Parts: sequence; C-alpha cells; structure tokens
Amino acid sequence: MYRKLGISDDTAKLVDDCEKACLNEFSKIDEACTKNSLKVLASFQENEVTESCFNSTTGYGYNDLGREKIECIFRDVLKAEDALVRSQFISGSHALNVCFFALLRPGDLLLSISGKPYDTLDEVIGIKENASSLKSFGVKYNQIDLVNDDFDYEKITEYLNNNKVKVIEIQRSKGYSTRKSLSIEKVEKVVKLIKEIDNDIIVMVDNCYCEFVSDKEPTSVGADIIVGSLIKNLGGGIAPNGAYIAGRHDLVELCAERLTLPGEGREVGPTLGINKQILQGIYMAPSVVASSLKTAILTSKVLEELGYEVEPKYNDKRADIVQNIIFRDKNKLIEFTRGIQQGSAIDSNAIVEAWDMPGYDDQVVMASGSFTQGSSIELSCDGPIREPYIAYMQGSLTYPYGKLGLMKAVERLLHNR
Repeated sequence: MYRKLGISDDTAKLVDDCEKACLNEFSKIDEACTKNSLKVLASFQENEVTESCFNSTTGYGYNDLGREKIECIFRDVLKAEDALVRSQFISGSHALNVCFFALLRPGDLLLSISGKPYDTLDEVIGIKENASSLKSFGVKYNQIDLVNDDFDYEKITEYLNNNKVKVIEIQRSKGYSTRKSLSIEKVEKVVKLIKEIDNDIIVMVDNCYCEFVSDKEPTSVGADIIVGSLIKNLGGGIAPNGAYIAGRHDLVELCAERLTLPGEGREVGPTLGINKQILQGIYMAPSVVASSLKTAILTSKVLEELGYEVEPKYNDKRADIVQNIIFRDKNKLIEFTRGIQQGSAIDSNAIVEAWDMPGYDDQVVMASGSFTQGSSIELSCDGPIREPYIAYMQGSLTYPYGKLGLMKAVERLLHNR
C-alpha cells in the first residue's frame, strides 16, 4: 500500500518492524497525553470558554474576552501566576527578546547556565555585535557551560556567591548543539540551588519544544518565567503564529509593557480573528505533541538500525520533541532532509537546498512542508551545514503522517531519489 508514495517493500518492512519495538515507549507517551489533556479540558471548563470567545477585535483590541480566557488557560495549564499569549509575538525568539528587555536594565548581569543560547539570540544578547543588542544598552552577559549534559552545579554556586546576577537563562532544548536537552528534573534541581543562594535572582526558561513532553513545566518546579512559541508544541499545529510568556504576575506585566507600551501593556493588542485557532491549538496540543514524540521515537529506532548515531535513543526519557540523527556526512544530511520534504503535504515537489538564513552563521538546510510557515510542531527537519552534520527532526500533526514522512526520508537516504 506504500508504493503510491514511492516507498519500497524493504523500507516499509524495516519501519514496521521497528515500530513493534517501540510500542512500550508509545504507551508511556499516551499516559502523559491523557494527563495533559485532563489539565487542558479542566481549564477550559473552569474558565467557562464559550463560542463568544471566538469573536474578533480590531484596532486597539480593548476588552477582548477571548484573549483574556486564552491567557487564563495558559496560566492554568502551565501552573503559572499569569500568562501573556499574543499573535503580536512573531516567534519564540521574539518573545525571548521581549522578555530579556523587559527584565534587564543597564548594568544588570544576564547569566546563561546552559551554555551559549540558540543562534538567533546571538545578536539579541550581543555575542555577535548589533547596535540594538542587550550589550549595546549596557547589559552584561556571561555563560556557564554544561558538564556531561548537566548543569555545572559547583561552578554555578561559586559564580553566584561572587557576582550579583539579575536574570539566569536556561535553554532546555538543545538548539543546534550536540548536547542533550534538559529534563524537568534537572531544571527543578538547579532552580532549587539558585533560590537557596539568592532568592531574588529571576530564573527564566526557554521552554520551546518542551511543553507537554512530561506532565510538568518549569513554572511548576520553581522557575519564575518561561517562554515558548505557538508554532511549536502549544499551538497544536493550528495556531498560525504567536508565542507566550508565563510566570510571576509582576514579571509578565513587565513583558506586556515591553511588547506594547508602558501604561497600556496587556490591555491592547487586537486578536484579528485568531482566538479560535489559539484555543483549538492548545486543546489539540497534548495529542499533537504525543504524535510528534512517537514519530521521534520511531525515527530514532529506524536510523539506529541503519547504523547511524542518534540522540536520544528510542527508549531514552525525553525532554523535548527533537530527534538528532548524526550523519557525519553533508550529502546524507541533505538527502534525508529532502526526503522529509518529499514526505510532506505542502511543497512536496520542492528540492531542499542549503541556504543563508537570517540569524545563522552557517548555511542551513531545512525541510518544512507545513501548513504554517516555519512550524516545527508539523513534521520538519533542519540542520546547519557544519560538522558533524546533524539532522534535527521534530514534529508531526499525527503519528501516521510522521511514519509516512519517515519512510519517504529513509527511502531517499537509501536510494537517493
């Protein structure tokens, strides 16, 4: 039945056999999905969401009932005091930028304890020179690298005892690095350490790709503020754009005034008809994240069977939806990515090429045959053209589509067609 997609019997058998080995892991994913679905449904009911919440506002966007309900739901689901959920955020990186500029003032010190943040933040922080960076406004920056894929607790303790830090940033997902993503248990442990040393430090977590992977989020284990994108996990593949910031009420208010303007903050911001999509997105998010995780688990098993290095292994505990395949070969990275594009619903006829993307030093090869441009909760695969040539694959709105996309990528990898 797979021949309609140009998938050989050998590829289909390999993937089907690997799927059987993954069933125990799939059952764990289903359990977490049920817990997260319960949280979402309970919040919808407690906040009395009605059809009128789908109504749109324009102009200034005053008195938008649906927008208020959305932010209550995100607040509840993420176990936060408050949440800011807006289509005016262009991306997760934009929301992180807003959060940094809201919380930091000239002379303040920002410390990353998960190594260098994602490439798109280099110019935001000032790691790479930019006249609009935090550095240009007098904000100081330092970083402490991970040790064996965990926080360097000794160095963090020493640094905090000798320096006054305003904000600590933690990036849970690996980005384009070779490290492992950070589990909620590791985040909880390091937040506890930080607060014991100086309770005034603001702990900020980049939670992109990590929501609903477990039944806990950083705000439920002590983090002060977290940030994520709506074209990743919590948008459920339905929200067409936007991002969220959630956490302490006072910090979220600062972020709202940085996004819009002081004195108006969260009271403005028209929804322009997006409320229904955001509500439906978070409603579907537990199931979509589960599908993405199952697709990642199957990918890990299949590619390991083919002799490639993978991280995480198919039966490892996961912190995000991202699956690494380490090809150590530029052409194989490109061919696998082209296969994912061919296995997509949109632009399946496009031939993926590496190109220069804004915010990245290396060329990037990217497959994203998605309904929403750049959505990485839909099946996608990308990677920088640099050694060791790692493919970062993530997403899938449903598991069957993820499985079919994987089959197409394996076929392309094996037969280069």
